[in-house]
Amino acid sequence: MRAAAFLSTFDRFAVAPMLVTIAIDLDVPLAEVAAAASLYFLLYGLMQPVWGMLSDRLGRVRTMRLTLVGVLVPGLVSALAPSLAVLVAARALTGGLFAAVIPASLVYIGDTVPLQVRQKALADQLATSAVATALATALAGFAAYLGLWRLAFAAPVVLAALLGLFLIRRLPEPEGVGEGAGPLASLGLVARRPWAVLVVLVALVEGGVILGFFTYLAPAVEAEGYSAAASGLAVGVYGAATLGWTQVLKRVADRLGPAGLIFAGGALLTAGYAAGSSSQGLAGISLTAFFVGGGFVFMHSTLQTWATEVVPEARATVISFFATALFVGSGLVATAAAPLAEGGAFGLIFALAALISAPLGILGGLARRRYARGRS
Repeated sequence: MRAAAFLSTFDRFAVAPMLVTIAIDLDVPLAEVAAAASLYFLLYGLMQPVWGMLSDRLGRVRTMRLTLVGVLVPGLVSALAPSLAVLVAARALTGGLFAAVIPASLVYIGDTVPLQVRQKALADQLATSAVATALATALAGFAAYLGLWRLAFAAPVVLAALLGLFLIRRLPEPEGVGEGAGPLASLGLVARRPWAVLVVLVALVEGGVILGFFTYLAPAVEAEGYSAAASGLAVGVYGAATLGWTQVLKRVADRLGPAGLIFAGGALLTAGYAAGSSSQGLAGISLTAFFVGGGFVFMHSTLQTWATEVVPEARATVISFFATALFVGSGLVATAAAPLAEGGAFGLIFALAALISAPLGILGGLARRRYARGRS
């Protein structure tokens, strides 16, 4: 399951360090190439409810296997794309299929891990994704530097297909899958729970802040005159930092509590993007990646845990809409910021990210505190 999450995350983050190189290679504007990332995120998000409902019927493991094998065709088309239109369409389809992996794995953890230790299990899953993010940004940047950006699209889908065919079938299905309410009943149940709706809305904003603005870290470094390989290494700090922050989370989670973790996550995100707004050189963006990694660990793992518990009888539905909101938010922000990136206004982009991060952390933390009081 962690290997599946690793490959899904690797494929998702590989594109950012290669945007400038792809634009040059295909002789198109950067803003148009950014559509490959934006539509990937959008379809990745929009397909979450579909896969969530199917996983209730087919099973978590079977759904992951189906989609891991399915990404092979559009993934290879991405690698061989002769034009931007083909690349954007193929990347979007790849994202739509890889979309099943992360929510299915989160629901699997929710189904099998007790609530008392669930956040630590989810943090370990985030750590796996962090390693994938670090390697994706570093290796994809190096591949772009060597002119091998197509290889970075081909490698993860080939490995994903092999994983789906030979390895992930060993996972046992959780008990009770397929025995709950139907899709429409589950959707209605979630819609009638205000806290579930709030968690999804918070995820929408969080996705824009963490994943949407994050897309432009590597292009910002390259705009300062550094190579794609150097920008990949700078952004790759995010992955290494996330591993370190995960260990910090395990030590302080019980002491701070869920609300305190969201407050801390918002503060870290604000500090990180403020650093990126001040300087887009290697040092500034590395510092941004370091603090954003911490914000992601503290805030996102807490929101994920909240999403797994807020409507336990419709967990797959909540998680699927949570993930939908996360990636739709990222796609919307990446698209909205593309004209600013085309104009080289990266300092302004990261200043906006910092301005949104602060109230996100404060309001999210206050909401989580009120939720806890209502349950006590």
